[in-house]
This record gives sequence, C-alpha cells and structure tokens, in this order.
Amino acid sequence: MFVIAAFLIFSAALFGAAWYVWVVPRNEEARLLDARLRGARAAVRSQKDRGAANLVHQERRGSLAFLGDFVSWLGVVNRLQIVIQQANLSYRAADVVALSVGISVVAWLVLTLFIPMQALRILFALAIGALPILFIMRKRASRLGKFEDQLPDAIDLFTRTMRAGHNIHSGLETIAEETSDPIRMEFRKVTEELALGSAIEAALHKMGDRIPIIDLKFFITGLILQRQTGANMVAVLENLSALIRERLNMARKLKAHTASQRFSAGLLCALPVVVGLGFWIQKPEYTRLLWTDPLGTKFFTYAICSEIVGILVIRKLANVKV
Repeated sequence: MFVIAAFLIFSAALFGAAWYVWVVPRNEEARLLDARLRGARAAVRSQKDRGAANLVHQERRGSLAFLGDFVSWLGVVNRLQIVIQQANLSYRAADVVALSVGISVVAWLVLTLFIPMQALRILFALAIGALPILFIMRKRASRLGKFEDQLPDAIDLFTRTMRAGHNIHSGLETIAEETSDPIRMEFRKVTEELALGSAIEAALHKMGDRIPIIDLKFFITGLILQRQTGANMVAVLENLSALIRERLNMARKLKAHTASQRFSAGLLCALPVVVGLGFWIQKPEYTRLLWTDPLGTKFFTYAICSEIVGILVIRKLANVKV
C-alpha cells in the first residue's frame, strides 16, 4: 500500500512539473506576442492616413463551416481556400462548395423537365454547379497574370533602390509604396510581417506561397542568397528583369501568331453544338431518337463525352507555356 501511494505521489509530482515546464513558457510567449500585437495595432491606427491594413489576421468561419470540417480530410476545401486567397477574394471554401452543390442540385431538378437521360442531367448539373469555382479560378488567373506583368517594373525599382545604397528592407518598402496592386498589396504584407519581427526569409517564402509564379521565386531566391552570402545581386536582378520581359514579349507574340489556329479550334468545338441545334429546330424528328431510343441515348452520351474530351485536348494544345 505504501509503495502504491508513493508511486501515485511521485507520478503526480512528475506530471505537475512537466505541466509547469510546458505551460508556463508557452503562456509567457503568448503574453509577449499579445503585447507585440497590441503595439502593432496602435502603430496601424496611427498610420491610417497611409492606408495601412490590419496586421492581425483573423479567420472568419462561414455559416456552412461544418461542411468544410466534414470534407477537410480530403484536402479539397484546403486547396480551394488557397486558390481563393490567391485570387484575393473574401469567400470561404466551405461556402463555395455548399453553393456549388446547391446549384448542381437545383440544376438537376430543373433539367429533369427537359432532359430525360439521367447521365446527361448529371453531366449538365455538374457543369453548372462548377461555375462558382470556375469564376474563382478565372479571378486567380487574372490576378496572377497582372502580377506577372508588373513584376519586371517592381524588380527594376528594387535594383535602383539597391544601387542608391539602401538595404533590402528599404527596397521592399519602396516597392510596397511606389507600385500598384496587386504588387503593392503583396509587398505591403511582407513589410508588415517584417515590422512584426518576422524573419525576411520567412516573409518572402510566404509571399512565394501566396503568389505561385516561378519568376517571383527566382526573385525571392536572389534576395535570400544576397542576404546570406553578401554577394552583389543587382546585376543578377537586372538580368532577371530583362529575362521576364523577354519571356512575356515572346508569349504575346506566340499568342498573336496562333490566333487563327485558336479561332479554328473554337469553331470546330462549337460546330457540333450549332449543327445539333439546327437539326433540332429544323427537323426535330431526326434528333428525337437521340433521347427516345436506347441506342440513340448511348450514342448521344458518347458524342457529348467525346466533345468534352476534344475541347480539353485542344485547350491543352493551344495553351503553350513559355
């Protein structure tokens, strides 16, 4: 009995000491962080005339956040949330998924009145339900494209600042103040993180995660190397700026030279749909067999699937990466 009591007392003392060693430093770190954040809030309030943003990022859970919790183990919602953040939108991934599912269900119910084939109803309902996600992807591509177009000018501004004798922090602040969005927004986040005490390597890597552009990663790598080795990276950044401009110029020339081919591809993709609608208007008895006869239903489903695959293949061939 004495041995058991001694073991329990020793175990309680050991767990108490472990709890003290684990919790007290974390509470002290949390207190210090809270004090720094209060100081940052005060600094932001004093600089409202400069348009400074709030440095404290708080996650806002949507009204349908339980749906995101339910499917988060798949990773789909997390990847969609990253895409939404890259598009600089304030949506929540769970709300977008719920909206897409709701649109798909409503579209499927409406299409039951017009399309008797179950497979086609599901296919069209999924296509309609994907419109919110396609909108987000389009906004993301537009923002990243604008960022890429502005990046050479930002790099030139940074190199001029470095040639004038300033350090990396001053160069980043110059980009955050003298450029336009979305370059200004992203570099302002970097300067705000640096003001909070973050390491410059970590702040730059976070910007690279927010803006997945290979040219920006080259720029970030050059800054980190310059900071770690002390080498003169001005000439390297100037060459990088010229290389980005040359690549963008080549991409525009390629797009201009392939305009007729892309128009022909679009015409070929739209031709079956236009011909099908024409036959349905002029001779509806010809097309009625496609959804009334079992064999016609199979051929019609195969034709639609082949059309979708052909569009995807042509789109992949037409979008040449430079």
